[in-house]
Amino acid sequence: MNETVVLPDSLRGHLSIPDGDGPWPGVVVLHEAFGLNDDIRAITGRFAASGYVALAPDLFSWGPTARCLVSTFRDLLRRKGEAHRRVDAAGRWLAAHEACTGRVGVVGFCMGGGFALLAASRRAFAVSAVNYGLVPKQAEAVLAGACPVVGSYGGKDRALRGHAARLEVALAANGVDHDVKEYPAVSHSFMNHHGGWTTVFDRVGGLRYGAAEAEDAWDRILEFFGRHLA
Repeated sequence: MNETVVLPDSLRGHLSIPDGDGPWPGVVVLHEAFGLNDDIRAITGRFAASGYVALAPDLFSWGPTARCLVSTFRDLLRRKGEAHRRVDAAGRWLAAHEACTGRVGVVGFCMGGGFALLAASRRAFAVSAVNYGLVPKQAEAVLAGACPVVGSYGGKDRALRGHAARLEVALAANGVDHDVKEYPAVSHSFMNHHGGWTTVFDRVGGLRYGAAEAEDAWDRILEFFGRHLA
């Protein structure tokens, strides 16, 4: 079942609930800078098909889109602010949902991946999946005490060159259970299907969906979440 829901702070969200009898563990899906689009809705559906209650909050729905986008990115870069509180509130809302067991993970893509990593550092969720998300330079200090993390990056992603290695080193230094993998043949957003006006960014940035790499990343995420959310 899919439905539009109203979350704390007047955010809208897309909720996907598996068929059958629950409850099920939950996953909060954090979108790219393109917002809550059909691709992110499809991802929530895939998690539901895999046995998770999946919630994608629209982080740009609390006000005018331009203002929301600027404010949200500012909070991401400074690692504090209302955007992080909204992410945590979405997790609490999902954990309290009647269809959820109360155990919730978070997965993010690009901008959302950065938020998912910082949420891991706050232990706001039981597990975090970071897909081509920004890794802070002070990663070892930031990720002290983090929840388990599974991360996926593209080797041809010029903007995030070295971030997979930085994340691996930081998590290992802190003794955090993790699975970080860099796929050498793909670039940024290799797990996302873009359409419409967003394909302009694909052409300019050399972004392309990588089917084999995306499926391998999905397998790793579902296996990792299965261990930590069961």
